[in-house]
Amino acid sequence: MRRRHLSGPSESLADQAYFSIREFILRGEFPLGAPLSRRMLALRLKMSLLPVSEALQRLEQQGLVETRQRAGTRVRMPTRRDVAEQYVIREALEAQSARLLAQVGTPSQFRELGRLADRIDVFYDRLKSVDNDSEFTFSVHMQHFEFHMRLAEFTGCGALRQEIENKQVLMLNWLYMVAVPGRDLPRHFHRDLIDAIASGNVDRADREMRRHVTYGLPELLRRIEAKDVQGWRQSSSRQEGQALASSAEGTERREKSTK
Repeated sequence: MRRRHLSGPSESLADQAYFSIREFILRGEFPLGAPLSRRMLALRLKMSLLPVSEALQRLEQQGLVETRQRAGTRVRMPTRRDVAEQYVIREALEAQSARLLAQVGTPSQFRELGRLADRIDVFYDRLKSVDNDSEFTFSVHMQHFEFHMRLAEFTGCGALRQEIENKQVLMLNWLYMVAVPGRDLPRHFHRDLIDAIASGNVDRADREMRRHVTYGLPELLRRIEAKDVQGWRQSSSRQEGQALASSAEGTERREKSTK
């Protein structure tokens, strides 16, 4: 699949760096806990350090990366609590999106969403029998991402869509990197969601979206908890120690040169 940005055309170098680095992370090129070198990213993107630094700051604000003193910037390794709390927020946002769309959605919009839902259901079913096809897996996850973005867009509330996008990126990364790629979803999982919203029944739309969002959450939390977080922290501690040692050696060299 051709590499593309996930959220429209960008206008600045910082935007281009943001979308490119975000896609690197979501593709698994930089797994959870992986260090992110500003200099290497700048070379890869053929940019200066400034737009790359701005992009990493934006990704950090969104919770996708984190910076530690002396250890640098890494893809964020979430804790069980991080995931649980973000899902609380995501559920509230997506449920509100479903409620709004149930009230303002048009027949043509629901037909479009229905076609997208049917296609995603077919692809998720196909994922169960696909082994080690990272490109297809990523493609399915991207289509699922774009499905939720389209749904949010049709509410007409741009601010709500932006908040949902931020949460969807986090969930996409965590699911793609931690959960089983071929999740066993119920049949017509996405079609049932659209049918509930298209019914115009706000409470039904709310209930179905909450069921949709939280499906498989216990398994995701279990897998996050089972990740070798302690090993990653130990690796970070080693890198911090190396950075401290390097800094001390540099200070010692400077002191000697001034004598």
